[in-house]
Amino acid sequence: MTHPTPAPRAPLPLWAAAAALAAALALCVGLGGFRPGGEAVSAQPDGPPASSLPAQSEPLPEPQPVVETVDFSATGDNLIHAKIYQQAAARAVGGAAYSFDSCYEKMVPFYRGFDVNWINQETLCTDELAPSTYPCFSTPGDCARALYRAGFRVFSLANNHTYDKGAEGIAATLRFWASMPEDVVTTGLWRSEEDPIPLQTVNGITIAYLSYTEHTNGIPRSSGMEAGVITTSQTDLIERQVKRAAALADFVVVGAHWGVEDSHTVTDGQRALAQKLADWGADVIVGTHPHVLQNAEWLTAADGRQAFVAYSLGNFLSTQSKPDQLVGAVLTLRLQKTTDPGGTVRLEILSPRLHPTVTHYGPGKTEVRAYLYRDYTPALADAHGVRAEYGSFSHDFIRAAAQTYIDAAFLDLT
Repeated sequence: MTHPTPAPRAPLPLWAAAAALAAALALCVGLGGFRPGGEAVSAQPDGPPASSLPAQSEPLPEPQPVVETVDFSATGDNLIHAKIYQQAAARAVGGAAYSFDSCYEKMVPFYRGFDVNWINQETLCTDELAPSTYPCFSTPGDCARALYRAGFRVFSLANNHTYDKGAEGIAATLRFWASMPEDVVTTGLWRSEEDPIPLQTVNGITIAYLSYTEHTNGIPRSSGMEAGVITTSQTDLIERQVKRAAALADFVVVGAHWGVEDSHTVTDGQRALAQKLADWGADVIVGTHPHVLQNAEWLTAADGRQAFVAYSLGNFLSTQSKPDQLVGAVLTLRLQKTTDPGGTVRLEILSPRLHPTVTHYGPGKTEVRAYLYRDYTPALADAHGVRAEYGSFSHDFIRAAAQTYIDAAFLDLT
C-alpha cells in the first residue's frame, strides 16, 4: 500500500517565530536555566547574581618586627689540678691519653639548652707540654676537647696563670687552640693591639668577645712570647678595644679576671672598671678569679643602655679544699635583637640568672665532677671528701652560701 506524501509545512510568519523565542527564554529564566555562554545559574529573586558583585580584596597584613634571640651561658674557673688529670689518665681507653668527660657529664643536659656556652679556661691547654699543677699549670688538650663535647664553644684565656709556662707555653697553647674545630672562639691572648676582635654570629646576632686579667702572678710578658694578655690597668687600650668591638657587633661580652681570691666582697676597683666597660660599650661582663661567689647587678651605661655584670662566678671544677671554693654558679641570660619594620633595632639583655654549681669529690679527692645544685642531693653532700676537714659542709650549706652572696632577684636554685 502506498501512503500519500504529506504536504510541506508552511513556514511560520516572522512575528510568530519571534514570539515563540521570547516565550522560551522567559520560561528558562523563570526555571533557572542557562546564562548566555552556557553556565548554569540559580534564579536570583532580588538583585543581580552574587558573582556579578565587585570582588572584595583582603587587607594586607601589617608588617611585624623581626625578633632574634641567643640564649647564652657563662661558666667560672676550670682549674685543673693534678688529681683531676691523673684520674683522667686512669680512665682513658681506646688509645686516648686522658678522659675528662666524666668531670662534666652531669652538666651536659643543662648546656644543651643554650645557643652559646662561654667558660674561663684557667689553665693552659696543650698536646705538647707535660701536665703540671699549682703553682704553674699545664693541662692536657683532652680536657678542652671534653669541654667542647660538653657544649662549650667560647673560651676565655686571659687569667693569672696564662704566663705559667713562659714563651714555650704560649706557643704550645696557641697551636693547640688553632687545631680545634672552626666553631671554637678564643679570646684574651693578643699578638698586637690591632688583632681582629673575636666575633661570633648566632641566630642572626653578632657577639664580640674580649677578656682581660688583673695580673699574671708577677710573671711579665717576655720578648719571646708570640702573644700576651692585656691587664686591667691598661684602660686606654681596653677602651679602644671595647669601642671597636661595639661598632662591629650587636653585643659585647667581656671577661674580667679580677678581685681578691677567696673573698666574697666586690672591690671598689671591680665596680669602677665594670662601669667603665659598660660606658665604653660592654653589654655583659663576666667576672672570674676569686674562686668563690660574688654578687651581680645591672649597670646603666653612659648612653642609657642596661649592661649586666656578674662579679665572680667562682670555681667550676678544681680540687681546692675549702667549702666556699666548691660552690660556683653559671650565669644565663637571653640576648634579644628586635628589628622594627622601619629598620630601627632594639637590643636587650633579658632574664639574667645565676644557677649554683658544686664541685664534688670523694675521699682523697677522687672522682672529681661538677653538678648543678638542683641535681645535687643531700646524700652526695654528706659523702663529699671535704667533710673530712670541714664537717659543716652540707646540702644546706651550699644553698645558704648561694643565698648569702647572690641577690635573690638573680638566684635560681631550681
